Amino acid sequence: MTAARLSLVALAVLAGCRAPTPPVPDPSPLVASVEAVVARYPGATVAVAVRRAAPGDTIVYRRNADRPFHAASTMKVGVMVEAFRQVEAGRRAWDDPVRVENRFRSIVDGSEYRIEDDTDDGLYALQGQDVTFRDLVERAITTSSNLATNLLIGLVTADSVQATMDRLEAPDLRVLRGVEDLKAFRAGLSNATTANALATVLEAIRDGRAVSPAADAEMRDILDDQAFNEMIPAGLPPGTRVAHKTGWITEIHHDAAIVYPTEGAPYVLVILTEGIADREASARLGAEITRAVHTALAG
Repeated sequence: MTAARLSLVALAVLAGCRAPTPPVPDPSPLVASVEAVVARYPGATVAVAVRRAAPGDTIVYRRNADRPFHAASTMKVGVMVEAFRQVEAGRRAWDDPVRVENRFRSIVDGSEYRIEDDTDDGLYALQGQDVTFRDLVERAITTSSNLATNLLIGLVTADSVQATMDRLEAPDLRVLRGVEDLKAFRAGLSNATTANALATVLEAIRDGRAVSPAADAEMRDILDDQAFNEMIPAGLPPGTRVAHKTGWITEIHHDAAIVYPTEGAPYVLVILTEGIADREASARLGAEITRAVHTALAG
């Protein structure tokens, strides 16, 4: 028998000795639970993406997961990833000074506009002064600062953010512009996302593939410091670690998270909602979906 033939026989024997792949868990209870929650909110359009990957266990659940939504502040995840990528590449340093100015240019015609609505007032008191590049990244995520986000986009550029989203195979997370460019909004030029796109980016951050293992660990820590916790965290057992980013505008309310159960593998959960005017109601919907998902995955 030839050496090549012997090698083939050996491979066949080894293949036969491998343990069988465990069956994929039945997603039916998860699907039924989420659909029961959504049915209680008939005016809402809801997208959900769930992804968990552990040895022998892959769970993927999608509901309207390729349907585009206005991204609201979830697009700031993409901006953060690009900021870390540029620091990793040596194009920027975390202590680079950035002058705080509330003046931006519309992508429609270059006309000037200002941020008028924000969740972080602290940065406005620093106008005319310098803050660090790192401070802007942290504010854009933890307090969802619109001013910090626009200053960052002016530095890293929306085109570069989009190129990085494309590289991560999440092109449907579309970053065209800064926040509150009303002329662009009226022209239909808005940042958009799908549940699948956000889930893909968060998976990469979870697994250390978005920029590098060290950079991604830092990004997870920043997401873990999120100040707004009324949606996904509210549906989890107290003390559960959740690294996430929220986003809301009129009748839009989203949350996208990496959830770390006390037992079992971490999973990605993205919830996008549209059509509910009451933010408390949309937060309650998201928390109820989270509870259903966590019960199905973590027991």
